This record gives sequence, C-alpha cells and structure tokens, in this order.
Amino acid sequence: MAENDLFDIMYTCRSMRRLKPDPVPDELIYRIIEAGTQAPSGGGVQAWRFVIVTDPERKRKIDEIYQRGWKGALKQYAAAGLTPENDKNVRAATYLAEHLAEAPVLLIPCLRERRIHAERKKGPNAENFIRIISGSIYPAVQNILLACRALGLGATLTSITTQHEAEMKEVLGLPDTITTYALIPIGYPIGRFGPVTRRAVEEVTWLNEYDTPFPRPEGYAGRKKV
Repeated sequence: MAENDLFDIMYTCRSMRRLKPDPVPDELIYRIIEAGTQAPSGGGVQAWRFVIVTDPERKRKIDEIYQRGWKGALKQYAAAGLTPENDKNVRAATYLAEHLAEAPVLLIPCLRERRIHAERKKGPNAENFIRIISGSIYPAVQNILLACRALGLGATLTSITTQHEAEMKEVLGLPDTITTYALIPIGYPIGRFGPVTRRAVEEVTWLNEYDTPFPRPEGYAGRKKV
C-alpha cells in the first residue's frame, strides 16, 4: 500500500488494541505528533498539547487509573449482555486493559484552556462547551491515528482515563489550565490491518431532513476492498 493513499489508510485504520512491547523510534513519534499539528483548530489557535509517556513507572500509574475505569466499563458491557467471551470488541478492549502498561508509548492529547474558554463555561451556551471545545483536539487525534496507520503502527482511542482527571494531572504534572481529552496507546501491532466494518452511507445519512434517505448513486461501485 502506498503511504500517500489516504483512502486505503482510512479504510483499513482498525483500532489495534493488541500491541507489541517493542520500542517505537522517537522519530516516528515526532512525525505522528507533527501530523496531528497539521489539523484545524478553533480560531486557528492550536491550543493542543501532547504528553508522550514512555517511562515505565508513569505508565504503571496510568495503568492503575485505567484499571479502575475499565472495571466500571466492563460492568456496563455485562449489563448489556456483552462479555469478553461473546463479543470480540469487548475481548480486545479487555486485552488492552490487561496489557496497557506494556504498550511502548502512551500518548495523551490535551487542550490548554484559554480565557475565552473560562468565559464560555459560564455563558449562555455553557451546556455546549465540551462539544465546542473538543472540536479543537479531535481532528488532531484523527490525524494521529491515520499517521500511525500509514507508518504501520497500531493505535486506538480511549477516554477511560478522563474519568479520573485529577489523578492524571498529578501523574503527568499538568497545571490546571491543561485538560486531558483521551489516551492513545501506540506500538507495533499484534495482528494485521485490514478493512473495517462499517454501516453503508445510505443507512446513516439523510437528505435535507430527518428520515429522508440519501440514496446510493446509480452506478456507484463503492470503494474496492483492500
């Protein structure tokens, strides 16, 4: 696959939760972060900040935080009838939880709070604050995930640690003005990349108004499987 074939990269960018403990060269991590910084951000301010964790002791502490959040998530899955025994996604997520500290790189995307953010928290649109502000970090996150795929590195996006923000700040030495928004374990994958399974466009898209289908164009063959 050509590295610059964006569509092939997007169509095979699986969540890779099983990672080898082999170290990842700093130059690849730098390149991945650089790809993240090419994303758009609100007002072009680029308030994103990234923490790269490779220190075993810090990874261990993050793992402890993750475990508590994962136990709660596992109970919710079980209540819905989903267990590691009967659901492949829960099984893969459980593997990640059990081996998180072994991932060579833990990347934590963050945002620096600006004065305008503090004002919006108290303004008339306060209830939409998270939706608005997260638009300044998640495009960078997607760039990072695609860059990992292009470089043959496995990665996945999880937000479990954000439930314990104060503890994450302490482990990472973050000031109050920096907030974590996700955790991305990165490493060489155990397993292979391949086509992702997704719903068809016409199942999730409406034309002009709710429940008016946007039909598949006549003659459209779709993306060739890779």
